[in-house]
Amino acid sequence: MTDTEKQLSTVTVTINGEAFQADPNDKLIDAAEKAGTYIPRFCHHSRMNPVGMCRMCLVEVDSGRGPGLQPSCMVDCSDGMTVETETDVVKKAQDGVLEFLLINHPLDCPVCDKGGECPLQDQTVAYGPAESRFVEEKRHYEKPIPISDTVYLDRERCILCDRCTRFADEVAGDTLIHFMDRGNNTEVNTFPDEPFASYFSGNTVQICPVGALTAKPYRFKARPWDLEETISTAWTDSVGSRITVQSSRNQVLRLLGIDADAVNWGWLSDKERFSFEALNSEGRFIAPMVRPGEGDDLVTTGWADALGRAVDALTDVDPNRVAVLGGARMNNEAQYAWAKLMKGVVGTDHVDAQLGDGLPAELVLGLPRATINDACRPGGTILLVGSDPKEELGALFLRLRHAVVEDGATLIELTPQRGGLSGIAAHSLHARPGEVGDLAAALVAATSGTAVDAGGVSADAIAAAAGAISGPVTVVLGRGSVAEAADSTVAAAHALNGLADVSFLSALRRGNVHGALDNGLAPGLLPGRTTLAAGASRLADAWPSVPSSQGNDAAAILAAARAGELDVLVLLSSDPVNDFPDYDLVCEGLSNVGTVIAVDMLASDSTMGFADVVLAASAPTESSGTFTNLEGRVSVMEQKVTPAGTSRPDWMIAAEIALRLGSDLRVDSPESIRAELASVSAVHGELTEEALAEGRIEGVLIPGSGDIELPAAPAGDGPANDAYSLRLVATRKMYDGGVALRNSPASSGLAAAIKVRVNPVDFEKLGVEAQALVKIVSGRGELLAPVEADAGVPTGTAAIPYSVDGWVANLLIDAAAPVTDVRVERP
Repeated sequence: MTDTEKQLSTVTVTINGEAFQADPNDKLIDAAEKAGTYIPRFCHHSRMNPVGMCRMCLVEVDSGRGPGLQPSCMVDCSDGMTVETETDVVKKAQDGVLEFLLINHPLDCPVCDKGGECPLQDQTVAYGPAESRFVEEKRHYEKPIPISDTVYLDRERCILCDRCTRFADEVAGDTLIHFMDRGNNTEVNTFPDEPFASYFSGNTVQICPVGALTAKPYRFKARPWDLEETISTAWTDSVGSRITVQSSRNQVLRLLGIDADAVNWGWLSDKERFSFEALNSEGRFIAPMVRPGEGDDLVTTGWADALGRAVDALTDVDPNRVAVLGGARMNNEAQYAWAKLMKGVVGTDHVDAQLGDGLPAELVLGLPRATINDACRPGGTILLVGSDPKEELGALFLRLRHAVVEDGATLIELTPQRGGLSGIAAHSLHARPGEVGDLAAALVAATSGTAVDAGGVSADAIAAAAGAISGPVTVVLGRGSVAEAADSTVAAAHALNGLADVSFLSALRRGNVHGALDNGLAPGLLPGRTTLAAGASRLADAWPSVPSSQGNDAAAILAAARAGELDVLVLLSSDPVNDFPDYDLVCEGLSNVGTVIAVDMLASDSTMGFADVVLAASAPTESSGTFTNLEGRVSVMEQKVTPAGTSRPDWMIAAEIALRLGSDLRVDSPESIRAELASVSAVHGELTEEALAEGRIEGVLIPGSGDIELPAAPAGDGPANDAYSLRLVATRKMYDGGVALRNSPASSGLAAAIKVRVNPVDFEKLGVEAQALVKIVSGRGELLAPVEADAGVPTGTAAIPYSVDGWVANLLIDAAAPVTDVRVERP
């Protein structure tokens, strides 16, 4: 392609006698498909770099020097190009390619999971030879072999298309699967003791054009023609990845990623992909349950009994003695219904969907908001504050990685330790716990030429990072550690908001938490990104009443419960025993509440240990609704199967309780709830059924902050660390001991064993050796675990995962403290 052609917006290309306008940056194979001509392929994938491995896409191309066979996946569109895809020469080439691929490929379609949706099968019928001339013995391998806990490899079926290896290298950055050997013995495999332990391995199964890679949860479960599917949204994190839900015999069997340009590009984390297993698990609540008496186990009952007990607890109760924790796992419609019930009927504002590990709702909604595409702009700057997207927001990690590696974006980290993106970051600034606000302020000051040490980072490093900031800036803002308060992150946001051309992308992790904030499941907020005072007039006709004063957040709710100041606590699909970062406060609080009502899908430590009434909720695939992702994009969640047992949609439970309390929520379907939200919200007016239908793949972006104003910047410095203690960093991991993963057989054993990671410089001071068993002691508890050296952890810091199977870091944390100091001792 000439420089002149690169500057053109379109070029003229003629395919099979039909001229059309093409993007000069497109490969010919993609431009042809956009124009309605499909060129067969195996190795090509539009979201990865071309390699021309399979040669199936050979076509005749004439760029002015006469026609010749060229792989269309390697050819850029140029002005005046003439292409033929159906000549005898092309057909002969495609026939030959397929004959060679079938030489060693087993003809086991009847027992292959890919049979019926296999590109090799389809293209052999459409373009290949009618019969094989190969009579020799095909090569044989052991089959299948597990290359990870979730993926199996059948080497006999592999056609060496390079899709899986390219994905692992280019997209995920996990170079754990490779080509091995040479010539006729070339195969795809993993090296000994290096399994395909990628968080994104399931994507290779989806993009494999044959049945060489299969997923353990789906193997031999159904044939493609037995499956029914619908479009939905992944619910395990806040990215809102677009998916298809496939089921057979009223059971969800598979989730596949959809290529939504604005969101996930077709990629999913394995946690998103295999989370459906929990929906079919034995841990599901399929009917309501009640606790007959104190100390008794929960027993199954009918809806009339369970709802009656819940209503009795809520009847004539002082609204200030009622509170709600959770709601981030629900869809938007359920969140609105529960917000209306608790704030508009019961009258309490003690409602918090975040369990003490998020950020103030006013901060998330009040900052200038960015989209994922904004963050991934070529030539822009990404400031990653706090969280590690690879561990918490897998699909966002893949998008950010592509922006840096392929599109030239600059990544600067302000994180508590080395993370999944550190290897490609231009600058990594690791602040001490509680000091990321100071570090951010120093970084902003350095852009004006004033550099000072801050947060344990040198002035030179800060100045170098400030010098790399250019173009539009997107701050990806999250909580770096659950073992410190949110104040330092809030301070960092205030400081970075002073940069020129800056916007913020929330990295809050928990499911539909952004929908919860939009729908009023936060203290002081009402649906539509509005405050109690500002929203009362808009809700006057739709809601019976509105609380007059702001309520408590999760920490204050649990503190009030511990003090005996709560009569009723409602847990909306939440497990504070494991998720809230203060185990003592949770257990003492839940023990002192008069009645605990749990609305949930899965049994958790909180429901089984403390709930007096359990109202069985339907799963995300069992009810229709919408989901709001971290950029404010609303997408559909369509029902695919019927609710398990007698479980009910969350919104329906709220509506029934309201009726029994003598108040009608005036909603009878998800559509009616959306219509009411659009009528009372200042920002959801454009969220019509027509807009959702038109944005069925990409979703509908809801911009704006409503009337939310930023909270004040926190004042004061954190406490000084003594010479004998280390500051604790407790971070979320992709695989943990959470309820959903515990109920997903393919993923339940993937949580890493507990380890304490310390900077090598601190070992001499501690007087311990690497891999030795140590005791971590805080003011709340202690932990026995091996210690290992990690230069990616700042000096003076001890890093642990927040949750692994059988142990949770909230045993060590005091939620009221700004940071958590620990001693590392010999046991």
